[in-house]
Amino acid sequence: MLRVNELKAGSVLSYISIFVTILVGLLYTPIMLRLLGQAEYGLYSLIGSLAAYLTILDLGLGNAIVRYNARNRAIGDKAAEASLNGMFLVLYSFIGLVTLIIGAILYLNLGNMFGPSLSALELGKARIMMALLVFNFTVSFPLGIFGSLVQAYEKFIFIKVLAIIRSILGPCIMLPFLYMGFGAVPMVVINTSLNILLLLINMIYAIRVLNARLSLKGFDYPLLAEIAGYSFFIFLRIIVDKVYWSTGQFILGIVSGTVVVAIYSIAIQLSTMYMMFSTAISGVLLPKVTMMVAKDASSTDLSDLMIKIGRIQHVVMAYIISGFILFGYAFIIIWAGSNYSEAYYMALLLMIPITVPLIQNVGIAILQAQNRMAFRSWLYLAIAVVNVLVSIPLARIMGGLGCAIATGASLLIGNVFIINICYHRKIGLNIRLFWRNIAVMTLPVAGAFLCGYIINSAITQNSIAMVALKILIYSVIYVLVMWFFGINAYERELFASPARKMAGIFGRSQLGVRVND
Repeated sequence: MLRVNELKAGSVLSYISIFVTILVGLLYTPIMLRLLGQAEYGLYSLIGSLAAYLTILDLGLGNAIVRYNARNRAIGDKAAEASLNGMFLVLYSFIGLVTLIIGAILYLNLGNMFGPSLSALELGKARIMMALLVFNFTVSFPLGIFGSLVQAYEKFIFIKVLAIIRSILGPCIMLPFLYMGFGAVPMVVINTSLNILLLLINMIYAIRVLNARLSLKGFDYPLLAEIAGYSFFIFLRIIVDKVYWSTGQFILGIVSGTVVVAIYSIAIQLSTMYMMFSTAISGVLLPKVTMMVAKDASSTDLSDLMIKIGRIQHVVMAYIISGFILFGYAFIIIWAGSNYSEAYYMALLLMIPITVPLIQNVGIAILQAQNRMAFRSWLYLAIAVVNVLVSIPLARIMGGLGCAIATGASLLIGNVFIINICYHRKIGLNIRLFWRNIAVMTLPVAGAFLCGYIINSAITQNSIAMVALKILIYSVIYVLVMWFFGINAYERELFASPARKMAGIFGRSQLGVRVND
């Protein structure tokens, strides 16, 4: 019962965390963009995307920590758990050293990569930021195992509360420096310091509260080989993700300069916010799915889980993507400025194809739990290579739109068409039933979208007040249409239950006030 409550609370807090992160981003980003300037923000995004490639060195071991610790907890083997954690600490310490070496190589070659497109001043700032980020990742790898341990223990409340604190604390610290005229470099200093602080908090929590133990004796080399086989395909997936969401900035930084990078980065940021809504639920399910697989859950049970979660995700994702299609252009102009308007089309090219895998990401958790990531990983890697090869000439011709077209087409081919064949044939999921459920739910979405289109056409003004009003009207229409025509009784109860609880809490507090009065 306690575990179920932790899962439910984790899911709720995931959405609270996402709401806070997006709200902070919506409030903080436009201020940051205007205080930094387009070129400085582009430089910040460019170096951040380049340094992010160092996260590839995780090699998929973070997922392995969660999976294998969940398995050890299921069978109650504390000794194996301690030995496993010690082995991961040694591996991650070595990875941290490798990160330092590769980061130093990147640092020394920044001029060769970006010399033609960056000024001497920008290159100087780029080197400082790169050095700080390399240090950040070098330290983060060995300390990061404790965050994975907390996730393996399914302490989602702690994880999400910490994420919420970080979302709020970072901008609160950075804004005064931005108002004083500091640029991108102090932002990297603050982010690095905050990241290391939170990693240390995870370590203290894992050791002191969860009583997690690490043993450096008796490495299980056959298990290490098994983990390597499991992690390798997670590693390939990480590479693919970096190609999709970081390579565009890197290519544009070489061929177009920081201004185009800034516009494309806004499209990436909006796409990332979009993805966060879907992963909130599925992110807490990997331990659950792993235990289901360990207990030989049937394909029918796994299919039912995927359909149940996919339907809920579809309600949320369809609302966001349809609303963005209707009101996204006006929103970007108000939020980021007219010089970022092209980000709307880039974001749409990325968000529309990614919608399908976002409502199916429980399938990825199933593949991970069954250790059957090989086909998906090799497929996505091949498509990612094609994506890069196509992005380079398109970026030269069309700038950021070219990169978005290449990435969107790659997502459509691999993450929509081919992966559904994999789910059906490789793990026996009932994909036809899944899509029948989604198709039935999409009809009321289309009806709500048509109403939104009529409203958007009737109210042509795009001031802040008018855009907010149109979004509010569309939201009410969408909720009513989906409530009566889109969702089933189970989903109505799922959405209504938190509202009833909040109303009960508010009612009790009001009653308490009257009694005290």
